[in-house]
Amino acid sequence: MSVWAYQSRLNRWATVAILLAGVWLSGCQSPQNSQTDNDDKPNVVSTSTMIADWTEQIAEDTVDLTGILNPGDDPHIYEPVPADSRALETADLILYNGYNLEPNLIRMMNSIGGKARKVAVGEVVTPLELEKEQQGKVPDPHVWGSVQNTIQMVERLRDELIQLAPEHRERFTKNAEQYIQELRQLDRWITEQIQTIPASQRRLITTHDAFQYYAKTYGLEVVGTLIGISTEEQPSAQTVSQLAESIKKLGVPTIFAETTINPRLISTVAEEAKVKLAETQLYSDSIGAPGSAGDTYIKMMVSNTKAIVENLGGKYTEFQPEQKS
Repeated sequence: MSVWAYQSRLNRWATVAILLAGVWLSGCQSPQNSQTDNDDKPNVVSTSTMIADWTEQIAEDTVDLTGILNPGDDPHIYEPVPADSRALETADLILYNGYNLEPNLIRMMNSIGGKARKVAVGEVVTPLELEKEQQGKVPDPHVWGSVQNTIQMVERLRDELIQLAPEHRERFTKNAEQYIQELRQLDRWITEQIQTIPASQRRLITTHDAFQYYAKTYGLEVVGTLIGISTEEQPSAQTVSQLAESIKKLGVPTIFAETTINPRLISTVAEEAKVKLAETQLYSDSIGAPGSAGDTYIKMMVSNTKAIVENLGGKYTEFQPEQKS
């Protein structure tokens, strides 16, 4: 091989090597650029799983959303961890329920610095007031039990997201409009389902007092609970016996456990009262785990309504929302 041919081959290999190196470097840099893009998104932190779901419905992938509470967590007694403090400190917007639903998280949120705007989403709703021992009347924080209240909260979330990222105004507005359309259908459907329950049996007994908004909006009466509005309370043996006696007198056919509370005590009540404990637990303070029957707010409300209707003598029909426009 001539020197010229040898040198030519070397040059060709050098060119290939340079091109390959360029491709390799380009590939190495792209994730970093992607990460930079992600870092440009506003950081939004939500406390409750319901608020996280609503926010995701409106914002989709336009924000970096951190949900502090996981499906199944009880916000009344949740104990924050160091990662929660870091998330709150670096947030641009913090969305929490308010009305003292998540007391330990509210204390942490108020004690840290940070640049975030803090929004008590649930407090856009005029609350029901319930009697609590040694405290008198306190606002009931379980505002999402009425879908009509949820529509108000979704509208507030839309407005907060527009203020946070005005460049996505059109997208947020459209997504919220479509979601509210489905919520309105859900609200009408729940009313229709509850009306199929015989009037004398529209009575609800659950583990804790989390269904007052649902009952008031859709025509039920909460005639008893084992504990009050907060799961921090510990019922006594006397409370268990008194509730069992009330159930016997009222003739309630079925009582309900909840997904975020150990069902042992309410099971004891059912045994003492000689009534059925519904097989399907109600979602009260959290949506369900991914893949469960209640892993979104809408599915949670559908699951609860189905369980209540079927166990109190009504006739359940499937929720079939119209297609989004």
